[in-house]
Amino acid sequence: MQSIEQIDCDSNFALSTQLSGRTTPLVLRNLVKHWPLVQQALRSDQAVADYLRSLYPGVPVQAFFAEPEAGGRFFYNADMSGFNFSQRQTRLDAVLDGILQHSGCSDAPVFYMGSTTADYCTPGLTAQNPLQLDGVTPLISLWLGNRSHVVAHYDVPDNIACVGAGKRRFTLFAPQQLANLYPGPFDFTPAGQPVSMVDARQPDFARYPKYRDAQQHALVAELEAGDAIYIPSMWWHQVEGLSELNVLVNYWWRQTPSYCGLPTDALLHAMLSIRDLPPSQRQIWQQQFEHYVFNANDQTSAHLQAEKRGVLAPMLEHTARKLRAMLLNRLNR
Repeated sequence: MQSIEQIDCDSNFALSTQLSGRTTPLVLRNLVKHWPLVQQALRSDQAVADYLRSLYPGVPVQAFFAEPEAGGRFFYNADMSGFNFSQRQTRLDAVLDGILQHSGCSDAPVFYMGSTTADYCTPGLTAQNPLQLDGVTPLISLWLGNRSHVVAHYDVPDNIACVGAGKRRFTLFAPQQLANLYPGPFDFTPAGQPVSMVDARQPDFARYPKYRDAQQHALVAELEAGDAIYIPSMWWHQVEGLSELNVLVNYWWRQTPSYCGLPTDALLHAMLSIRDLPPSQRQIWQQQFEHYVFNANDQTSAHLQAEKRGVLAPMLEHTARKLRAMLLNRLNR
């Protein structure tokens, strides 16, 4: 394992400048140490809970609950017929109460609320605890729990995760480690994305031998309240809550306009239409993708008149609408 590159963020720190064009992770020490949320965390867990309660309008939230035997790891059950946790609709203050009531217990159940839109469950939180990201409109989410362990997975958007309270350990793997992480199913997942099937805390190298290579290339960092980490698109990340109460605010954004489709949709469609073709035909379609997608540039359609390039022209909103119409027409046959 290796350490993640880090930088200390002073009052003159320009976040957007540091992240421009960056494709590798970066730990941002003290990026949000000025946040009121972080200041409450420096006082006590009770102060954090009181602060969040003061912003909570009573709306329902979705939370995960696991028995102590799960060891905090949200995963499948033994035969993969389901999961080792339950999910139910509850209240934010009830989650906070459960966490505080079991604080200090060695066999505490695991409480976890993840990926909840911050301005939905805590209006005012993002205004009181701002992060300046120039040129993007991020989705801002709130995560909180006790000693939880979210197994390695990836997200399509770029991500800045800010620790508002507690301490978290991040373990990151480059996208090139995909095969060495032994991904689980696409259509049956704990929280929406495929996850690594390896228990990183007790890896079974007999069953998952290639994980040794992933482990050697893993990047690890522990973050305190006030620290943040930049996780580029498609980097696998495992996140462990190390404190009795952990609160995180994260910012997701894509580097393409909202009218562009999600790459995952194209991957699923390729599974449907290309994966099971004879090898010779798959090779032909690989060449098609290389030409029209992966190696596409200004010369790809330069031999055509500009007004005749259609969907081969640079992607604009009207082009995206035309492509969606073509896809819907074909899928509805």
